Amino acid sequence: MKIAICPGSFDPVTLGHLDIIERASGLFDKVIVAVLCNMDKNPNFTVEERMELLRETTAHLSNVEIDSFGGLLVDYAKSKGAVAVVKGLRAVSDFEYEFQMSMINKKLYGELETVYLNTSQDYMYLSSSVVKQIASLGGDISNFVPEAIHAKIVDRLTNM
Repeated sequence: MKIAICPGSFDPVTLGHLDIIERASGLFDKVIVAVLCNMDKNPNFTVEERMELLRETTAHLSNVEIDSFGGLLVDYAKSKGAVAVVKGLRAVSDFEYEFQMSMINKKLYGELETVYLNTSQDYMYLSSSVVKQIASLGGDISNFVPEAIHAKIVDRLTNM
């Protein structure tokens, strides 16, 4: 079984994230969407809340599992028997950072490959940070987040 990890903060999950997860689910037998436990990022949603938003968003994907992790990604990948990490790329600047991380991960765990999926052009500009900013200022984020979780995201981000 070919298992891939799709790691991220997902604070909150966007249509861009969902696009990458859906496409990865077609490439691998199992995709584990792994929410990073990183309190340094000052998340708006708890790890548990982000996991629940992801579960609701990916319920239609039978080979996708939602989990969380802390520490090194390579250690988590080893524990899950993963062969790949899937990362979405929006721009060249994303690639520079992700390339560096993939080389470090490869040095730490030689069996782990990194697979890059170019973001669909509909979502090249989209990030969780942009969604948070628009919502906090009362803007409409319905074109940026999955419909199933839209109300939950708006409620949290407009009532901060």
